[in-house]
Amino acid sequence: MTKFVFQGARVASVSLLALACGAADPSDTDDQESLGQAESSLTSADATRFFVPPPDAGAVKQVAALIKAHDLVNAAKVTLMVTTPQAVWFVGGTPAEVEKSVKKTMKEAALQKRVPVLVAYNVPYRDCAQYSGGGALDTAAYQAWIDGFAKGIGSAKAVVILEPDSLGIIPYNTTIYGATEWCQPTVVGDGGTPVPAPGASPEARYAQLQYAAASLQTKAPAAAVYLDGTHAGWLGVGEAAYRINKASHDPVTGAALSRGFFLNASNFQTTAQSTQFGTWVSMCTAFATNPEEGGWRLGHFDWCASQYNPATGYGLDYSPEYAATVTAQIQGLMGSAVATLPFVIDTGRNGRGAFDALPYASAPYSQPSAVISALSSGGWCNPVGAGLGVRPTAQTGVPLADAYLWIKIPGQSDGSCDIAGGARGWDFSQYNPWGVTGSDAQSHFDPLWGQVDPAAGAWFPQQALQLAQNASPPLF
Repeated sequence: MTKFVFQGARVASVSLLALACGAADPSDTDDQESLGQAESSLTSADATRFFVPPPDAGAVKQVAALIKAHDLVNAAKVTLMVTTPQAVWFVGGTPAEVEKSVKKTMKEAALQKRVPVLVAYNVPYRDCAQYSGGGALDTAAYQAWIDGFAKGIGSAKAVVILEPDSLGIIPYNTTIYGATEWCQPTVVGDGGTPVPAPGASPEARYAQLQYAAASLQTKAPAAAVYLDGTHAGWLGVGEAAYRINKASHDPVTGAALSRGFFLNASNFQTTAQSTQFGTWVSMCTAFATNPEEGGWRLGHFDWCASQYNPATGYGLDYSPEYAATVTAQIQGLMGSAVATLPFVIDTGRNGRGAFDALPYASAPYSQPSAVISALSSGGWCNPVGAGLGVRPTAQTGVPLADAYLWIKIPGQSDGSCDIAGGARGWDFSQYNPWGVTGSDAQSHFDPLWGQVDPAAGAWFPQQALQLAQNASPPLF
């Protein structure tokens, strides 16, 4: 057993170092035809295999440190994690710079004879100034940037994850049910009072996404483009379907501009619940765009039942009993329409499902209900106990699910998860075994990990190791 573990760690580590230098995966000797197929649908080529990008420099250091410490099992696990296909993110730069970077990735993918998963993440008011805030300065700058991104892909096959959170967080948005949402960026006006930031509007956001999808359709015709569908515990079914439908169609001609939508990007909802949610969204879209019988269904996304159960005060409910009623309700509205809008799911960190804050209600933590609620709401940000999920594949066995992908790079931090008033909401006055003092230190301290978490996108060794150790299914 010891010899096997040592040899496995050695082989995996050699592979890691080769990838760190930009070499193709040495084990990839077959399936050379998949990249050349120019279909936009992943399901039209069951042999599709996804690109393995060079690993994060922090991962290489972590594996080296584990081997030096003779922890060969964990070295092998982290190595297998970072040599699994995953996305490449593009988050800024000039149009020329992003075009060059995308071209480089496309060439690396061609050497592996694999399909790259590319994340475009530069929309104005990205993440509404939260942990991953940033983005292009305005619509014109974004259009130029996305043109460069699309040109970098060219005629080759790729999967494009277009702007995570862009439809979940829309500046100054009002839902289809009339509720005003929280993202309201401001600048200081002439009178010294806050005024809405220029260009921060739902109209601008939809126009930006429509332009981006159209640019990719024209300049990268073999790319399969997916828009933000949030996740199974965020937008309701009708709300998600409405936003996806609006963003994915030309506002003048009504022509479709994208392949489908993505779910669970950088989140932890289970694959089963994500699949159910995605299926409902696709069904609701078919219903609300069905013109038959005089068109009485058109635009009524708000008629679709959702994962939020009215009988429990609109609590999240994926129980088999309630799920059956949602399916039946939407199906009863559809007429002869058939759900066809496909989706992909980020399974990179959902092997153990969403974060459970309830253990922190008991000793030694014993946090009050208000803090437990805050912990739960911050469960998207570096939660403890998470594990890798299903490996990337285009053979999902689910007709509407084009692929399972690792969109968020496992091992990279979600951000400093206790920024004042933010994701954790911990009450240090009740439990502070770390001896953290001072309001600034406390506001940047993550009590779940016992440290200040790395910035968004930086390597988080402790979380990386836990993800690999908790993988479901296991890495080996």
